Amino acid sequence: MAQIPENSKDIGLWLKLIRADEVGPVTFGRLLKRFGSVDAALGTSVSGLTKVEGVGFKTAERIAASRDKFDACAELELAARLGVWLVHIEDPRYPAVLKQIYDPPPVLYVKGTLTRDDTLGVAIVGCRRCSLYGQEQASRFAHLLAAAGFTIVSGMASGIDTAAHTGALAAQGRTIAVQGCGLSRIFPPENTKLFELISTSGACISELPLRAEPLAENFPPRNRIIAGLSLGTIVVEAGLRSGALITAQTALESNREVMAIPGKIDSPLSHGPHQLIKQGARLVESVEDIMEALGYVGEQLKDHTALTTKKAVEKVEAPLFDTAKFNLKGHEKTTYDALGKEPLHIDQIIADTDLPAGAANAAVMSLRLKGLIKQLPGNLFTKR
Repeated sequence: MAQIPENSKDIGLWLKLIRADEVGPVTFGRLLKRFGSVDAALGTSVSGLTKVEGVGFKTAERIAASRDKFDACAELELAARLGVWLVHIEDPRYPAVLKQIYDPPPVLYVKGTLTRDDTLGVAIVGCRRCSLYGQEQASRFAHLLAAAGFTIVSGMASGIDTAAHTGALAAQGRTIAVQGCGLSRIFPPENTKLFELISTSGACISELPLRAEPLAENFPPRNRIIAGLSLGTIVVEAGLRSGALITAQTALESNREVMAIPGKIDSPLSHGPHQLIKQGARLVESVEDIMEALGYVGEQLKDHTALTTKKAVEKVEAPLFDTAKFNLKGHEKTTYDALGKEPLHIDQIIADTDLPAGAANAAVMSLRLKGLIKQLPGNLFTKR
């Protein structure tokens, strides 16, 4: 079992302040700036608290009355049992790009690891009830970007998010899932296995207490973290009221790139991406389009990001569907070699490859996720 990183220094005090009534990320930041430390903010009188921007007398009273109510010791004990560690914004391990948004979370709960290379993050988001086309695009782009060294960031929801995480994992790359609930809960429950895979190949993170439930009001704030962890956000499929558009909006507000993958003009799932394109988002047709956009953003962020983005750009030189990038072998290679431009039924694939039905179906699914083949109506498959 991998060793859990140590919590940030004085994390218990940070938890007490951020869990006090009326203290959100913005107010927390103002308190820290005014008093110089969390300890000093916790010990300040009501009248002292009123000197903070945006804190009136009644708000100050509520903060003072509630700042010792949260049981930080119990929270940290539960975190240790779950294999979760906590990092605050003054810790050098805190994600550098996330610090730059307007309201960064003061404390992050982390199951997994955070690395400096995660500065090279790309968010891939979209709707839960997506099409096969949307799943394929999310998985393919995630796979190729992860193989190039980018960290894929998403929300672990069903649909596009799950496809993005899965594509990154298939490339043996890093991926980060931002939950809209505490890390003692997994949402949706059917992604329990995915949660564990992500936490060993990246990180599952949340700003919420460990036992926080996946309530609807938690997801819009969660989306700002997804955008904040990323140089750019790619929207694959989304309706006009999708949370993916909130992520795109917060990315714009943080001076990050917004990209959209076009879809069928008669599909409601295309309305969100197409609206973003009309409003100025980059239309993404290839990985090269993403490289061009992210190279510019990396320069603007003035971190080590510019150099690492350049290196990743140089890694993505082959065409989008270059099979050499995937190093196909075994059942995948046998199945791919059996296919051509003429569609084949799955039964014909099984017959031509002499593979067991289960192995052939698994190979077809993997090739689809990598974007190398496509499925047609009637359980037919063909190379792209």
